[in-house]
Amino acid sequence: MKLRDALVPLLVFAAALGLWEWIVAVKQIPPYVLPAPSAIFAKLVEDRALLFSSLLVTLGVTLKALAVATLCGVALALLLAQSKWLERALLPFAIVLQVTPVIAIAPLLLVYMKPDNAVLVCAFLVAFFPILSNTALGLASVDHALRDLFTLYRASPWQRLVHLRLPAALPQFLTGLRIGGGLALIGAIVAELAAGASGQGEGLAYRIVEAGFRLDIPRMFAALALISLTGLAIYGALSALSYYLLRGWHESARESAD
Repeated sequence: MKLRDALVPLLVFAAALGLWEWIVAVKQIPPYVLPAPSAIFAKLVEDRALLFSSLLVTLGVTLKALAVATLCGVALALLLAQSKWLERALLPFAIVLQVTPVIAIAPLLLVYMKPDNAVLVCAFLVAFFPILSNTALGLASVDHALRDLFTLYRASPWQRLVHLRLPAALPQFLTGLRIGGGLALIGAIVAELAAGASGQGEGLAYRIVEAGFRLDIPRMFAALALISLTGLAIYGALSALSYYLLRGWHESARESAD
């Protein structure tokens, strides 16, 4: 990415913050209605120990859920790719888990599990399906000419998997991983909100609920800012990983480099 590509959104973001600060000052909006960016930053500095410890909790749950969803999603995609019967039998269950709103599942999981485990399961559930579906699509999207070439040279099923199907599935898998990273954070936040409403939890979403009860609006915005920055960091890291793995041979990485 060129410097000007990063500079433009940063300038727009800085201008938006400046406009926000100006509106709050001119309209004399009280902090308990809409805090200014300067007040949010001051609260972030003041409560940094509490907020950053909660950030580590939320980030840890998100990364654990993403790791488990990646392992399970890829493993199940490889299993489904071996048999159409397995795909027809197991895929509906994965779809049911995906289309069921996590906000409806979280309170139920909190009944049967400890809050930490319930949050982890919720984050896993929403991150799992994009990785599964994209990896399965990539494994099925092998060029027919290359498939015939491997047949001509009598390649074994293992050789087909390692040298043909897995490289073909890599771009789709990385796309699912980027989607799953954001969804894992969303799932963790939603579950933490449910846990916070019941008086349990330690993550950033719990701090938002806690601050809401105390009408500490600047702390709510500070926690929300950390959540947004965490989402940007996860997406940026996964995008960088995608570029590193695909550069030099896949068109998507070449186009992003131009």
